[in-house]
Amino acid sequence: MIEETLLEAMDGMAKAVEHVQSQFLGVRTGRATSNLVEKIAVEYYGATVPMVQLASFQVPDARTLVIKPHDRGSIAAIEKAIQSSDLGVTPGNDGVVVRLSFPMLTEERRKEYVKVVKNMAEDGRIALRNVRRDARKAMETAEKAGDISKDDLERAEKELEKLTHDNVEAIDKAFSRKETELLEV
Repeated sequence: MIEETLLEAMDGMAKAVEHVQSQFLGVRTGRATSNLVEKIAVEYYGATVPMVQLASFQVPDARTLVIKPHDRGSIAAIEKAIQSSDLGVTPGNDGVVVRLSFPMLTEERRKEYVKVVKNMAEDGRIALRNVRRDARKAMETAEKAGDISKDDLERAEKELEKLTHDNVEAIDKAFSRKETELLEV
């Protein structure tokens, strides 16, 4: 019973950390990268599809991202999706590819991005605490029902705390890496 609960908590916490790290990839750092646009939803023949399924990406230099659609008929839809996203870049197209030119980030904009990333990290920590709370509640219920002893509950809670602490530390490390990346000129 305890092992199952701890495994579920471990899985939930790993997913929360992974989610936060994938969110960090979508935050611009001054360099062009396909991670910025891969998940943008594109309206394509009546269906909403992530851009990664419609095109391939190239980064010829640090400030330019080239999006080459598999179907030239999707260029207009890709442009529209980029314009309606919060990317803040105007796409240009030559009929074959869509080019995005990213301007240099100002110091003010970099600090705004750090705040955004900090909020993402805090949301991740909250998700970890929610997983911990649910696991603790399940174990306390089992203890009240007589399925596990008080000593087993205490050992499991200590293990759960260590697991939570380790995952919070992973989010904090990812945040500090992203913060350094954002503030580097």
